[in-house]
Amino acid sequence: MKPSPPLAEVNIHLRAREQDRSLIDQAAELTGTNRSQFMLASALSAAKNVLLDQTTIMADRRAFRKILDWMDAPASAEEEAGMKRLAASRAPWRNG
Repeated sequence: MKPSPPLAEVNIHLRAREQDRSLIDQAAELTGTNRSQFMLASALSAAKNVLLDQTTIMADRRAFRKILDWMDAPASAEEEAGMKRLAASRAPWRNG
């Protein structure tokens, strides 16, 4: 038997205009979810995108070349330790 997903642990409250609630309800109905499920899924998707957008690096040609050279070079002991720490960490949106 498949284990049931954990129950929600906290409440999130917000106020909205009636027309906004109506729009959300229409979208939720079209996706086969209720308002809470639709809003939570939409908010989680937006939150993930914000977090992922923060990983973009903008660099001019010279800086980009330095980054590529750094990436091609062997990792230092400190960088190795940092990579191991990052590999062991969990993305903020992962459960458990």
